[in-house]
Amino acid sequence: MFVAKHVSSIPRSGIREFFDVVQNTTGVISLGVGEPDFATPWHIREAAIYALERGRTTYTSNLGLPKLREAISRYVDETFHVPYDPKAEILVTVGVSEALDIALRAVLDPGDEVIYHEPCYVSYSPSVTLAHGVPVPVVCSVDRGFAVTAEAIEQAIRPRSKVLLLNFPTNPTGGTMSREELIKVAEVARRHNLLIITDEIYSELTFEGEHTSIACLPGMKERTIFLHGFSKAYSMTGFRIGYACGPVELIEAMMRIHQYSMLCASIISQEAAIEALQNGRPDTVEMRDQYKLRRNFIVKAFNDMGLACHLPRGSFYAFPSIQSSGLSSKEFAVRLLKEHKVACVPGSAFGACGEGFLRCCFATALDQIQIATDRIGKFLISIK
Repeated sequence: MFVAKHVSSIPRSGIREFFDVVQNTTGVISLGVGEPDFATPWHIREAAIYALERGRTTYTSNLGLPKLREAISRYVDETFHVPYDPKAEILVTVGVSEALDIALRAVLDPGDEVIYHEPCYVSYSPSVTLAHGVPVPVVCSVDRGFAVTAEAIEQAIRPRSKVLLLNFPTNPTGGTMSREELIKVAEVARRHNLLIITDEIYSELTFEGEHTSIACLPGMKERTIFLHGFSKAYSMTGFRIGYACGPVELIEAMMRIHQYSMLCASIISQEAAIEALQNGRPDTVEMRDQYKLRRNFIVKAFNDMGLACHLPRGSFYAFPSIQSSGLSSKEFAVRLLKEHKVACVPGSAFGACGEGFLRCCFATALDQIQIATDRIGKFLISIK
């Protein structure tokens, strides 16, 4: 067998495996894949078209276009209150997924441990394993709105603990963290000399209260790699464009890996990203307001039908409990798909503690959400 042991031990994505079934079923309403249903705003698409028309089809600097890095620097400073030098502290990547991968590969020695909170995005634990690290999950509970506590993080710390990976607002729960909670987490990170990697891809989709980045807290910029991108806030998933901000030595280490693997992100996507940062805020606000209406509807619908569902303060995911059904998450999702043609993702795909829940993405049209929740209600009646 030629496949490396650390690769063969990684399971297939619980999301993609489930949607192999979806693709072979007609008439399905999908509350599954976490992708905005809005088209990328026209002025952003137009920037990409114009880049092509001008023959902007070359490689760029490994770090990314200087104009884009300058725009990122301004945006992050204005929005998250963290200043970064566009010449040395910002790296443009092929989505946040690549940024996370090269961040982990840049900082982990074999056996180093990465603490992260679950339920979480499906790639976190495998990404740590692929970087020869050891993933250490910390359970987040619904009674705390799926926020992670400083106490739980501290209990998970061991001699090889090196990185704390955060994602707020969180996929799949929509959980968020208050500034006060983050201050406590930051104190633990400083005391135990942990590096923070913070994935804030859903930050613009915060519905109530202020989003706070841990990178802006005192003493945290120098021990934080800040990851962000354009997929969610600007509906640019297919452009595959993200970025990392951090201390010079860490960005340099990440760039060394990036230059030998990806070389650079697509120049066409980078040109579109410049336009998004310069003129895309009204589009983001409009999309966020629509998501909030959908969130309010779907959460009320779940609670009304007897599936307890907390109100997510961010992202575009609801995470209702299906424990009252008596079915496992996978059984519930598979039967719902086959019998009533509604696609959702089993909570177990996001970690063992996600069992008993269902991830339902409300980044789809409200009329489709209404039909989907009606079908879910009928399914619940049918299994009683």
